[in-house]
Amino acid sequence: MAGPVAAGPGEDDARFSINGFGSLGLTRSSSGDAAFVRELTQPNGSRGEWSGNVDTLFGVQANWQLNDRFALTAQAISRYHRHGTYAPELAWAFARFDPTPFTSLRLGRLGTDFYLYADSRMVGYTYLTVRPSADFFGVLPFTHLDGGDLQVSVPLGDSVLTGRLHAGRLNEKLPLADRIWDIGGSRMFGGSLSLQRGPWTVRLSSSEIRFKGDLPIGELSDGLNQAAAGGFPQAAAAARAIALDGTRSRFNSLGVVYESGPWQGQLMLSRVRHTTRAFQNWHSGYLLGGYRIGSVTPFAGYSWIRSSSRQLASGIPDGVSPALDALNAGLATVLRDGHADQGTLSLGARWDFAENMDLKLQLDLIRGRSSSVFPYRDEKADWNGRTGVVSVVLDFVF
Repeated sequence: MAGPVAAGPGEDDARFSINGFGSLGLTRSSSGDAAFVRELTQPNGSRGEWSGNVDTLFGVQANWQLNDRFALTAQAISRYHRHGTYAPELAWAFARFDPTPFTSLRLGRLGTDFYLYADSRMVGYTYLTVRPSADFFGVLPFTHLDGGDLQVSVPLGDSVLTGRLHAGRLNEKLPLADRIWDIGGSRMFGGSLSLQRGPWTVRLSSSEIRFKGDLPIGELSDGLNQAAAGGFPQAAAAARAIALDGTRSRFNSLGVVYESGPWQGQLMLSRVRHTTRAFQNWHSGYLLGGYRIGSVTPFAGYSWIRSSSRQLASGIPDGVSPALDALNAGLATVLRDGHADQGTLSLGARWDFAENMDLKLQLDLIRGRSSSVFPYRDEKADWNGRTGVVSVVLDFVF
């Protein structure tokens, strides 16, 4: 990124800096039966046509190093999200205190630290591919945390062992079909342990979210409770099963990174479990490798996501009335919409044609079952789970 920018007359111009980053992208999927999105924060994506919304974003970051121990950081990002706009959002805003060279405490708004690289997934220039794997990172719609974290690093000979704990509250609104899901007030806490030795980095992490509030499906839950009062008691149990308030989701992951000379390699694995039955448990992962030849780095990778289908009956027989049939249909939709069963072969190249700039071209061949609708948008009845995605992106930092 660019060097420091002067803070003002008489101030140390090495202590304040403004940097920026961005990506200008075009993406086209081959299927018109489901909209391909970068991640679940996007309400729509590419549906058999070119789209500039999937990967285009712009960010600005300000850093103020008050002294050797205290620093302030803020980051704002404009990207396609929520209501289908590019309205800027405050992604980071924290104070950092380093009591020792090996200890750091941050308080404020932080990037969510679910997986290795998760907190920097918006800065396209920092990673090899057009976007972080949609099968792995795209199913994480939570981008920032209001709270704090503590990091401690311990040198061990030629290695460095780093532990981190984080805790706070989520404060975001996310698109869910034609509605908005407010997760504000949900609590998140967790930690990670990483070991860096030479070209290798290995990290284990685990985070838990305890949700506040429910999904925007209140009419379904109310209808099931009314059906229970009307003589179908099992419907009340179904309403409780798809409730979100007070439930927990646990995200566990393993990340392995190798970088040496022209070689780059990554292996990521995750396992996610939910206590609510509105979401399906899933596991995902990806394997990625690249080799730099001059200014060009060809790469290839394979990613996957698999979820476990949920079975939940309302106890309401079909055909009793149209209104009750609609409740069964609504319950089936909730259970179905979280299903994923697909793999993606990715081929591409990164060309570092100028300082702090790159151009990437990527082809993703997605092969899944027709029931795999997570994390797509607005899938049609003819969706067969298969599509090809061509992407070209210009990344830059300054």
